[in-house]
Amino acid sequence: MDNILWFYLLLFCVAFLYSSVGHGGASGYLALMALFGATPEIMKPTALLLNLFVSLTSFIFYYRGHYFNRKLFIPLALASVPMAFVGGSLALHSDAYKKMLGIFLLIPVVRFLFFSDIKVDGTANPKTVWLLLVGATIGLLSGILGIGGGIILSPVLLLLAWADQKQAAAISALFIFANSLSGLAGQLNQGVSFDSDMAAYVVIAFSGGLLGSYFGALRFQQRTIKFLLAMVLAVASFKLFLPNVW
Repeated sequence: MDNILWFYLLLFCVAFLYSSVGHGGASGYLALMALFGATPEIMKPTALLLNLFVSLTSFIFYYRGHYFNRKLFIPLALASVPMAFVGGSLALHSDAYKKMLGIFLLIPVVRFLFFSDIKVDGTANPKTVWLLLVGATIGLLSGILGIGGGIILSPVLLLLAWADQKQAAAISALFIFANSLSGLAGQLNQGVSFDSDMAAYVVIAFSGGLLGSYFGALRFQQRTIKFLLAMVLAVASFKLFLPNVW
């Protein structure tokens, strides 16, 4: 991968930001790898592996803060984990994968720009059937794209008032870990390729995730960073749709 030092720096920043709000960062990692010319065969397993380290770190911090809601998490995970395995077993054509990823990269752009400070006054008690449906849908998409699904789940939990900001972060973090593990297992059926610098990626992402999780638990203000990351994701989405523009 060209300009590897820039990639390392941005990887650290992405892990820091995503973990601070309870996310593993797969959509950010995929965006960076798309910008730096990685192939889908490397992008998906790499993003999922990095997700495992960062999301688990984030979950530990939020769990220790007593923000984890088991009643919400269990049905979501029961439906999402097997579907993430199914999605991870599917092999899309490279062009189809990039177009689909480009669409879903716009979700965190909207999330960071327009729904970064959602306030929830009191939480609802959703029916189990709705939790199962949401979990299954996000799980399948997670496996196909190589993400943990937290960037989709978190705004759903907040917009439907199923959880507040901290609860959503805690649930999303463990949800991402479970889906990433399942999706990565599903990809073993297709053969997994990792970049030769994977060990360095893990160390850098883990370091960024550790710091981000710590500051996120202290309500660290990050609006400017979110805006900048949203711009990076938007550029990556644009490049996935129009790869020959630059």
